[in-house]
Amino acid sequence: MIPVTPISDAAQFVRTHTRLAPASPDFLTEVQLHLADQVFDLWAQTETVSGRTDAPPPFWAQAWAGGLALARYVLDHPETVAGRRVLDLASGSGLVAIAALRAGAASVTVSEIDPLALDALALNAAANGVTLGPALGDVLDTDPTPAADVVLVGDAFYERTMATRVLAFLHRARSAGATAFVGDPGRAYLPRTEFNALESYAVPVQRELEDAETKLTTVWRLT
Repeated sequence: MIPVTPISDAAQFVRTHTRLAPASPDFLTEVQLHLADQVFDLWAQTETVSGRTDAPPPFWAQAWAGGLALARYVLDHPETVAGRRVLDLASGSGLVAIAALRAGAASVTVSEIDPLALDALALNAAANGVTLGPALGDVLDTDPTPAADVVLVGDAFYERTMATRVLAFLHRARSAGATAFVGDPGRAYLPRTEFNALESYAVPVQRELEDAETKLTTVWRLT
């Protein structure tokens, strides 16, 4: 079960510390998100207001390169998700989930462990006029439930343990008949030999977060 945040009005907290803007003005304008200009400052605010020194980073307040590339791919190739049941892992802002719905997915279930992210997801879905399916917590050690035809993963291979768990889940999903797509900007723990590259993009990113102006980001399909 997802723990309840002690922030008294989490949705208002998200609104106050973000601005509604295109996911990427120079790369992906079809989706609007509540984004923070200073993620590290927002992280400090989250810890202060929640009273938690272990509050997770506000991944939901940025459109990360892997998610941007995967959302771009889905919008440009709607046949990837059209009419299918989609699961968006580590959904964060909901960028990829919203893109999938815009591309004609029959339904999109999201998996996210940060309670604030769930509020951001709801706000972002409303801002884009779409309705997300169930919001699940950590599903990585389970079988894919509810059943999914397509699993989407934007930028989740940044840490070894997380990458191992995500890959194992994707293998189980594939065994159950799902197709898995990953957007990744060259993170260290993506096992490239497990995937086929589909398309690459030069994605604009924040230098504060990525130490670069753009990241070459690839959309992969699990083989």
